[in-house]
Amino acid sequence: MGSTFSVVLYDEDRNKMEIAADHALDEARRLDNLLSDYKPSSEWSKVNREASAHPVRISDELFQLLAACLDYSRASDGAFDISVGPLMNIWGFYKGTGHLPKPGEVEAARQQIGYRHIILDSTAHTVFFDRSGIRIDPGGIGKGYAVDKMVDLLRHDGIRSALVSAAGSSIYCLGAPPGEPGWSIDIKDPANERRHVAEAVLKDQSISTSGSSEKFFVADGKVWSHIMDPRTGYPARGVLSVSVIAPRTIDSEAWAKPYFVNGRKWTQGHKPPDFRVFFCEDKAEQPCAWLQ
Repeated sequence: MGSTFSVVLYDEDRNKMEIAADHALDEARRLDNLLSDYKPSSEWSKVNREASAHPVRISDELFQLLAACLDYSRASDGAFDISVGPLMNIWGFYKGTGHLPKPGEVEAARQQIGYRHIILDSTAHTVFFDRSGIRIDPGGIGKGYAVDKMVDLLRHDGIRSALVSAAGSSIYCLGAPPGEPGWSIDIKDPANERRHVAEAVLKDQSISTSGSSEKFFVADGKVWSHIMDPRTGYPARGVLSVSVIAPRTIDSEAWAKPYFVNGRKWTQGHKPPDFRVFFCEDKAEQPCAWLQ
C-alpha cells in the first residue's frame, strides 16, 4: 500500500508475541495483494481494468469493503469518494509529487468520477461502473481497514497490549502498556513536524490523521495538497490537518477526509458521540484545537 506497517507488542511470552506479530504482518501483505492499486495482479486492479466494460464478480471481503465505502460517501455528502482516482492522476499525486493540471483537465476528470456510478449487486456479488473512465482509489481507506484486520488477529492470538501503525497516520491502540492508562500518541504540528500540538492517551481506540503536509506542492504562490474535494475537482483548502479518534481504524481513517474537506462547522453536525476530532486550521488565532 506504499506504506510502512509496524507492530509494537507487550506480553510475558516472547514466542507468543513473535508468532502474533508474524500473523499480523502477513495479514498486511495479504491485504496489499488484495487492495493495492499499484499491483496489476490485485483484485482491486482487476476491478479498475474491467468494471467499466462489464460487471466483475468479486470476493465477499472486497464487496463488503466497497459497500462500506459507498456508505461513507453518502454519509459525507460526497466528500469521501473512492472514485477520486482520475483527479489524483491529473493533479500528479498518483505515483508522483504533484503538479498543476493542464487547462480543461479538471473538468474532464470530474466527468470520470462519482461514487453513484459504482453499482454493487448483492445477489451476484458484482461491481460495475456505469460510466467509462471511473477508477477507484483505495488510498482513503485501505490502511485503516488493514490495521483493524491485523488487530483482530492479535486479539485471536491472545495479545492484550499492542500498537499497530500504518505509515504513522492510521493507528490502533490495543489495551495499554504495562503500568500505563493507555498509549500516548502525539499529534504533530502540521507546520512543524518536530513539535506536537496535542497528546491523546488511547486504550482500545484508533486515531487517524489527514494533513496537507503529507503530500503537497507549491505553485502560483499557493500550497496544493493531495486531499481532494471530489465535488469541485480541486484540493481542499482552509484546514491543515484533522485527527479523528474512533473505536475502529477504518472509521477514523475514512472520516478524516470529509472532516478535512467539509471543515469544522460541517463536522459538528456529523460527528458520532464516540468520536473525538482535532482540527488544525489555516488561521492566526488558535489554529489547533479539539472540536467541542
